[in-house]
Amino acid sequence: MNVLLWAGVVVIGGAGSVIRFLVDGAVATSTGREFPLGTLAINVSGALILGFLTGLALGHDQALLAGTAAVGSYTTFSTWMFESERLAEERQLGKVAANVLVSLVLGVAAAALGKLIGTHL
Repeated sequence: MNVLLWAGVVVIGGAGSVIRFLVDGAVATSTGREFPLGTLAINVSGALILGFLTGLALGHDQALLAGTAAVGSYTTFSTWMFESERLAEERQLGKVAANVLVSLVLGVAAAALGKLIGTHL
């Protein structure tokens, strides 16, 4: 690993987290915050992108920058779990189940679709 690669991880990672913040805000503004649709949109789109990158079979440095730095900072497991916990504390158990199940099903499907697309390019 060289300094330039690490600098790329820092810059790209920072950009990914800012994009996540903007996307979540835009989705929440248009749909409200009763259900965490922003985080769902972020994680599903991130799974699609990561599957696509996996299908491209990138080299180590490219995978580090595109997958770990960009997509890793864009997607968020911790926010997904925090929002699920918040819904559970509010006794909105149907929304908790929907948040967990829909995120898992759509995430896996999006990753598979992304990989399929990336493999065929």
